[in-house]
Amino acid sequence: MSDRFSKLHSSVQYLKGVGPRRAEALERLGVRSARDLLFHVPHRYEDASTVTPIAEVKVGDDVTVVGHVKSKGVIPTRRGLRIFEATIRDASGSSIDISWPGQPFLDRTIQRGDLLLATGPVRYFHGLQIQPREFVVLGREDEEAEGGGAGRVLPIYPATEGLSQKMVRTIVEQNLEALIAALEVEEGEPIPTPLLEPLGLPPLPAALRLLHHPETLDEAESGRRRLAFGELLFLQLLHARAHRQATLERPGIAFRRTDELIAALYRRLPFQLTDAQQRALREILEDMTSPRRMNRLLQGDVGSGKTIVALFAMLLAVESGHQAALMAPTEILAEQHARTLRALLGDLPVGVELLTGRMPSAERRAAEARIASGEARLVVGTHALIQEGVRFARLGLAVIDEQHRFGVRQRLALAGQAEGDPDVLVMSATPIPRSLALTLHGDLDLSVLDERPPGRKPVRTQLRSEKHREAIYMFVANQVRLGRQAFIVFPIIEESETLDLRSATAEFEALRDGVLRDARVSLLHGQMPGDAKDRTMRSFAAREIDVLVATTVVEVGIDVPNASVMVIEHGERFGLSQLHQLRGRVGRGADESWCIVIGDGAPETLARLDVFTRTDDGFVIAEEDLRLRGMGDLFGARQHGLPAFRFFDPLCDLDLLTHARELARSIIEVDPGLARPEHEAMRTVLEARYGDRLKMFETG
Repeated sequence: MSDRFSKLHSSVQYLKGVGPRRAEALERLGVRSARDLLFHVPHRYEDASTVTPIAEVKVGDDVTVVGHVKSKGVIPTRRGLRIFEATIRDASGSSIDISWPGQPFLDRTIQRGDLLLATGPVRYFHGLQIQPREFVVLGREDEEAEGGGAGRVLPIYPATEGLSQKMVRTIVEQNLEALIAALEVEEGEPIPTPLLEPLGLPPLPAALRLLHHPETLDEAESGRRRLAFGELLFLQLLHARAHRQATLERPGIAFRRTDELIAALYRRLPFQLTDAQQRALREILEDMTSPRRMNRLLQGDVGSGKTIVALFAMLLAVESGHQAALMAPTEILAEQHARTLRALLGDLPVGVELLTGRMPSAERRAAEARIASGEARLVVGTHALIQEGVRFARLGLAVIDEQHRFGVRQRLALAGQAEGDPDVLVMSATPIPRSLALTLHGDLDLSVLDERPPGRKPVRTQLRSEKHREAIYMFVANQVRLGRQAFIVFPIIEESETLDLRSATAEFEALRDGVLRDARVSLLHGQMPGDAKDRTMRSFAAREIDVLVATTVVEVGIDVPNASVMVIEHGERFGLSQLHQLRGRVGRGADESWCIVIGDGAPETLARLDVFTRTDDGFVIAEEDLRLRGMGDLFGARQHGLPAFRFFDPLCDLDLLTHARELARSIIEVDPGLARPEHEAMRTVLEARYGDRLKMFETG
């Protein structure tokens, strides 16, 4: 149906109970059209059956109460603190005080007669009192029965200034059935019913009704899961289409294993491959020796041995008469990889060609000539590998390291530097939960290194409070005297008027002139010019700097085996996964290493940091980080061009994700263009959501 005659796509201001002024407020919530309002679903619910009657409330309980505001006011204290307090009464006839220290402005928000829901612990202070963690104004005395709608599941909507919770709920209730009817006429259910039935999911119109007006929390959850499945299925259809184009619709290379190089490398290794490395290597070699193109992600924690697995894959390409290229995000990492590969290869008859943007012109032209002629069979480089003028004679395998530092277009560009279509292996040292890996990288097959090689010493991790700072820096000074190096990481570069945090710049000067005055101390942060950052990192790697004071620019970077201490200031400001990446900068040599987190804060903050000190398993930490902090801005979401999820919960929807992935691949296998009549509605939605991405993969 044309948007010109679409009820769903008309401005929200024309809906019942809205008008121009409320439409402006709704726009702040991202609600511009009638359809936006339909999908402006509650972000949580309160089950009124779990509300505690005020007459039964006891000191020490953690309760949810609902009652009408009978009195309210702002109470000053001797210390100047102003407390807003409201007294509510419910159908039991009892009252309780709800108190908000330091929030006198609520006197303008909460009015006498309001129906108020409050959740929090009960204490005794001149009577029973709650200082609520959460509260919601549900309505007015003349709009709700005394007692707060007991027996109802109350939807709690995102609200904004000038548009209260009650107003949003009323607007939705007044328009819900008309909007669902319009949805059924204009769009219908894009996912065929037989695809929803195995999961017990309702069709879209019914799911929206359950979300906005559930009788039980289970009904609301059923509605949410249907919308989550829709998000996942269309994303996985995009991934399945990209995966098919990458692996089947372009000619692959069936590499021939001779063991001329692979067996020789295996014999000369001074260590045994872990079971995880051997499993990943089998998966990779099976891909490469098949006629279809490989498009695979090798994911592993810091120190899990991804590089040696990638080298075996590169040698399969080389011994089959092809070239292999490894692209790293920085020159230092590229040089580091080149040194590592040369050391592993030893006297094997294959050299490692290095190509970076800062090489002297003559040296670079010579390297490009060897790459173009095929003389250079194993190539390591930076973005220089995908610049104009670089051509491979017979590129068979493209390896992309730290893939989150590259966009999809850059990954495609490296593969496009060859006459044919090389296999692609991307590597990531950032462990993320399986649910997120399948979500973000659904176009790739997945191999995981979930164990570390034996013999590597664990990093001793400690959580310390502010009062231990002086002793910690004395310890750093002592490590420097023993010939070791250290990182000290801060969350911000410059001092801030709004944040009470130590900054890298100020503390660098204080440490350099104070407790670390006998050490060579340098500063590194993201606002420095690229050349300056590069020189500083090289100097640290060359042991010309003892202590590097930095921001998280060192999160993924150089390999400095002599660095034995990582100090992280204001640990509460970092996510667990970020802390784990920082810890991975030390413990790379033979000496014992320490990661010391300085953090203070609320008990729940310290409990989160305690999780970090108790495990060095990156995948366990990633799961805990996800549980504690939520998805937020998904790792890599911007560079992948993917939207933020509104309904998908990676902690409890793995079954939906797995089903969506399998279903999408089976659909694309039999109907790659979604041309069949039963798939027409899905094609329309897919093109509307991901049209640009589809074109990129088709032309990449």
